[in-house]
Amino acid sequence: MARLKRWVRNKMDIAHGWLQAPALRFLRPYLDRPELWSVQRRNVARAVAVGMFSGLMPGPTQMLTAGALALLFRINLPVALICTLYTNPFTYLPLYFLAFRLGEALLGQPGAVTMPQMPEGAWYDIALSGPQLLYWLREYGAPLLLGVPLLGLILALCGYGLVMFSWRLVVRHHWQQRKTQRGSHRKNPQ
Repeated sequence: MARLKRWVRNKMDIAHGWLQAPALRFLRPYLDRPELWSVQRRNVARAVAVGMFSGLMPGPTQMLTAGALALLFRINLPVALICTLYTNPFTYLPLYFLAFRLGEALLGQPGAVTMPQMPEGAWYDIALSGPQLLYWLREYGAPLLLGVPLLGLILALCGYGLVMFSWRLVVRHHWQQRKTQRGSHRKNPQ
């Protein structure tokens, strides 16, 4: 664990050093804060939670959302950004289908066999595609609009709990090793 922690801190120092470049000087007031680069249990757990929640945001807004929330809550920025990467072309559709089902269950709507397909259309022309999209959102979008944030919150809570629990296990293991190495695990008979 100590090696991993040193490696992560080294990488954080490298990333933090990028802020000293003249081209990134304008970002320094926002990103030159120690809490954004801190590797502490609660800070990392919160960053994982933010990353897990933000990972379900649509398309390119995932990292923007994670970055904005990391700045807002003053948590580890790189961890929050990296934790959004659990969504990819292979996991995106199953996660959204699960969110759709979750939304349907909460709204009490009967489940269809598949999630309805979004309407075809020229998305650059709102006049043509706007009414179709509004119809789709009115008919099928409510479960998705409810299910995505709720699934994001569930994943965030699971990520937070998993980091807190596993970090505690690792610390306990290191304490036990330290006690064994020093011989303080044996009681002193008097």
